[in-house]
Amino acid sequence: MSPATGRAERALAARDRAGAAALHRLRAGADALLARPAWAQALVVWAASRLLTTAITLGVAPWQAANLWTPAAPGYGAFTAGLWDATWYRSIAEHGYPLPLPRGADGRALQSEWAFYPAYPLLVRAVTAVTGGSWEVVAPTTSLVLGALAALVLHRLFRAVAAPGPALAGLALVLVFPAAALLQYAYTEALALLALSAALLALVRRRYAWCAAAVLLLGATRAVALPFAAVVLVHAVLRWRAARAPVLASDPLPLRERAALVGLLGASVVAGVAWPLVVGLVSGDLDAYTQVQGAWRSGTVVPVLPWLTASRQLLGAVGGPVALVAAVAGLVWWCTGRRARALGPELVVWVLAQAAYLLLVVDPWTSTVRFWLLQAPLALLVATSVRSRAHLATWLVASALLQVVWVAWLWRFTPPSDFAP
Repeated sequence: MSPATGRAERALAARDRAGAAALHRLRAGADALLARPAWAQALVVWAASRLLTTAITLGVAPWQAANLWTPAAPGYGAFTAGLWDATWYRSIAEHGYPLPLPRGADGRALQSEWAFYPAYPLLVRAVTAVTGGSWEVVAPTTSLVLGALAALVLHRLFRAVAAPGPALAGLALVLVFPAAALLQYAYTEALALLALSAALLALVRRRYAWCAAAVLLLGATRAVALPFAAVVLVHAVLRWRAARAPVLASDPLPLRERAALVGLLGASVVAGVAWPLVVGLVSGDLDAYTQVQGAWRSGTVVPVLPWLTASRQLLGAVGGPVALVAAVAGLVWWCTGRRARALGPELVVWVLAQAAYLLLVVDPWTSTVRFWLLQAPLALLVATSVRSRAHLATWLVASALLQVVWVAWLWRFTPPSDFAP
């Protein structure tokens, strides 16, 4: 053996030992964390993910060019609370919604605050009134606190349907998701994730009044309450079938719970249509909300077709639609497999219902990444499917690196125009 060959072999052996040691430390740290109370586990993972996002934010902010919203190299507060839709939420928090509905000279609705749901900006407004703080301080801090509460509730939800290890891993995957930086930015994602997690947890535990309250909050935060109505409907049908099973009604459905389920279904539908209805009634035009949404698009909201158009632009006239159909079929197949079924119907139906809703009402664009943050149960499905902790670590590292890309490419604004996050 030559000296060079010997040195190479020793270097490889040293690298293998270092990798084994790192993996051992990872396992030891995970075991120590799992020995803590569940709430402490969630907060530790949340805190670690927020340190990561804060480091990414502080690393990217100095590269922000001057624009209409912020100066060059803005501070943390301006960078997290002064770009993109955060400016619309600030306008709502400080000035409310404009009346009459803003329209152009041709009578068409313009982009305005009415496209944005009121729960988050009004909450920030209330906190500001109590604390006297500025938007740049209060808005991201409110999101940070809401994100911590969302982590606690989401972890409890995951533990209700999965073992402690996968539940914590699923939470970690959600918190390092590329768009999870928004859990401490001036956006609605933290409040929406909290409301969604609370609604799913209450539904799984059959606490229907609490679920209705959470769904109504969700409906005042984001336009995602209608898909939740599908989750409630499937839950109710399954309970009704179980109660009618010939095996001595091991899961009875008393009249009180039937009434509660009907009320919850009604609350979910109300939550889904309430804000568009409010916009219509206040503006005097029942179609006003759709018109305002159309102002961000080509002027109209068209189901499914934008996805087909985008797929053709990216992958060709034939390859695009084929890839889109394959993606939809793949998601359905994954969500109907054995591991997904083990998580219970509520989480699986939510994933499929929200995906269908996005396909029907949302134009595919860079913002789609942000919308998938509410597909949190998919993270638990990944966590229950990984074969080893090393495999899980690969998922976490890859997602964290993509968060760097998301903040640097999508959140950081490049004048004069840029892709929206």
